[in-house]
Amino acid sequence: MENLRLDDFTNYKFLSGIQHSPDGRRACFVVHQADLDSNEYRSHLWLYNLENESCLQLTGLGKERSFAWLNDDEILFSALRNPKDQERQKKGEEFTVFYKISVHGGEAVEAFRVPRTVLGIKPLPGERFLLTCVYNPKRPDLSTMSEQDKAEELKKREEEKSYEVLEEIPYWSNGRGFVSGSRSRLYLYDLGTNSLEPLTGELMQVTDLELNLKKDKAVFAASEYSGMAKLTNSLYLADLDDKSVRRITPEDEQFYYWEAHFLSDQELICLGTSRERYGLNENPLFYLVNLEDGTNTLITPGLDVSVGNSVGSDCRYGGGNSTQVEDGHLYFVTTEGFNSYLNRIDRSGSIEKVATGDGSIDSFSVKNGSILFLGLRGSALQELYAWQDGEERRLTAFNVWVQQERRLSQPEHLSFETAPGVTIDGWVLKPVDYQEGQSYPAILDIHGGPKTVYGTVFFHEMQYWANQGYFVLFCNPRGSDGKGNEFADIRGKYGTIDYDDIMRFTDLVLERYPSIDRARVGVTGGSYGGYMTNWIIGHTRRFKAAASQRSISNWFSMGYTTDIGYFFTPDQVAATPWSDPEKLWEHSPLKYAHQVQTPTLFIHSDEDYRCWLPEGLQMFTALKYHGVEARLCLFKGENHELSRSGKPKARIRRLEEITNWFDRFLKS
Repeated sequence: MENLRLDDFTNYKFLSGIQHSPDGRRACFVVHQADLDSNEYRSHLWLYNLENESCLQLTGLGKERSFAWLNDDEILFSALRNPKDQERQKKGEEFTVFYKISVHGGEAVEAFRVPRTVLGIKPLPGERFLLTCVYNPKRPDLSTMSEQDKAEELKKREEEKSYEVLEEIPYWSNGRGFVSGSRSRLYLYDLGTNSLEPLTGELMQVTDLELNLKKDKAVFAASEYSGMAKLTNSLYLADLDDKSVRRITPEDEQFYYWEAHFLSDQELICLGTSRERYGLNENPLFYLVNLEDGTNTLITPGLDVSVGNSVGSDCRYGGGNSTQVEDGHLYFVTTEGFNSYLNRIDRSGSIEKVATGDGSIDSFSVKNGSILFLGLRGSALQELYAWQDGEERRLTAFNVWVQQERRLSQPEHLSFETAPGVTIDGWVLKPVDYQEGQSYPAILDIHGGPKTVYGTVFFHEMQYWANQGYFVLFCNPRGSDGKGNEFADIRGKYGTIDYDDIMRFTDLVLERYPSIDRARVGVTGGSYGGYMTNWIIGHTRRFKAAASQRSISNWFSMGYTTDIGYFFTPDQVAATPWSDPEKLWEHSPLKYAHQVQTPTLFIHSDEDYRCWLPEGLQMFTALKYHGVEARLCLFKGENHELSRSGKPKARIRRLEEITNWFDRFLKS
């Protein structure tokens, strides 16, 4: 077996979006792979046949990133396959082209095109489609213009690329760019008449893109605003026959809903929270909503689990279902401890675990008793699995070569009580060439969030460092997900109890693993992990080197320059510049930069609007000002997702930068 290579991730297959056909005989999913030549990801549709358990690739162009079943035999997907269409979009035209392909083979053919940027699509009976599209009232519809007027408008848009006019917050969004004035609007498209009709108003933002249909009705969550986006929303019902929309829930209700599904003609089941007790990170509860009067009934009053999969890995690309209604139940994923599981709930609020294996469930589909999911298991990368009769079975072998051909380190679990009744989980990866009695350097890796978790699933960067002769240690301090609201609640406490947990974990690892050279330990992390890296180097000199990635250094700038800062900072730090400026500064790593002596590498992206570039620049400048060795590697055209879905060459350079930095200071 060979050592894992830094660029091996370009050969991994990333799986997303599993979905049964309407008759349940087949399932479709997307397979993505990095392509160094084009410096992008190639995406193809794959088909799994449940009757003969065969799996085959359906498309070959490499641009099919999402899809919808048209019927039992045809699949619909959007792509830009025509070079002329690609050129038109480069010039500023807005449209989306849909193709359809038969599951029995043959070439994909164009089905239709919509003069909007489509975000989501749901096929309806009678060649109609429910769409969510990007809409900006200040941008005229090109499809209604004469060729001369369209040419003038495109020329105007080209000139406007040199400036932006901002009138709302958020004015930009990570991964999307400037969004001031833009909305996700609901439309009904009729293929027979080639008509596209808006169902929602110009200022309404449809926040739940998983639209749920029943008997020519659709339910969705949305909020209407001007100037500042709301943190609350309402549920709406669209009648697709008369094309009317009405609010279901009370107008003055201060609530946030998502994942609303029909359980019957008169009843919805959905997730919701008032966020009154635990703020933004409060775990949601399940409610039944009456379609007639909008009243909601809480059916899980004692539930305290995180809904969704927050088990971290740098080996995913794309998404998929995390909730689905089938056979009178809502199926949903939860993160509990350091694993994610598939569950189901009925209208009484009774919850049953369905798939309980260790690891993560990244997306799933249920149909006619068949349960399929894409997930990470043990040290294996993503594969397609079936769950039946209490057991899971692997159906594909896209990534088994990694375990067969590469040397991997198995995580060793450690736990300790950090406070009465509060247990912290952590893990250690030994170097793959570990020999008793030898001395090794180590890297402490801190996750983002903070409401996510590390687990035992495959993490490329950690396995690579273990292959480079490092111990790798990582844990889930307070603030992490998987252990309920109180454990995750560190509002107003950033850099205090979480810092204590991480340091105690480090102490425990050094005690249990004497082969780690205490003088050669480094620390790194991204996002919240970058914040903690900045905090740590200002509060201790125990680490010989640090690598701070997409970090936060100053809560003043974080709060009022980033896409989520205006609501995230007051919630998480429990202060604003006007209510308690001293508290904001107290929890800002920049305040303690004059105490830093640790050589630090900063990794940041110029389009990271979640933790904007000034967060890294300020800390880097402060260290240089105080004579501390520092280096900043700025990635152009990348955003907050650099380490997970950044361009392949940028991901390689990022990991090279971090590894070389640690090699320089920890292996000398």
